[in-house]
Amino acid sequence: MADIAEAILAINSSAEFTVNAEDYNQITWLNGTTPIAVDDIKTKQAELTKANSHVGPRSLAYPSIQDQLDMQYWDKVNSTTTWQDAIAKVKSDNPKG
Repeated sequence: MADIAEAILAINSSAEFTVNAEDYNQITWLNGTTPIAVDDIKTKQAELTKANSHVGPRSLAYPSIQDQLDMQYWDKVNSTTTWQDAIAKVKSDNPKG
């Protein structure tokens, strides 16, 4: 889930605040920033999480960087497209929102 700070800044990009321990009760609004209701923050968190729902599964599905570099090396040596095929499969199996 998107964190509290990310949600606050998505609502008000110039908001000045501190938040402790991802606790809605420990948000301190600074320098005259108008407080944002906790329900509004939670709603924005849910929206951001849904919009980025492909990120988690994709990041877990990608081969490691080392494996990708090895694929790219052997693709170059063998004139193959193993790396491109692997990345395309991850993207098609985990489409963006």
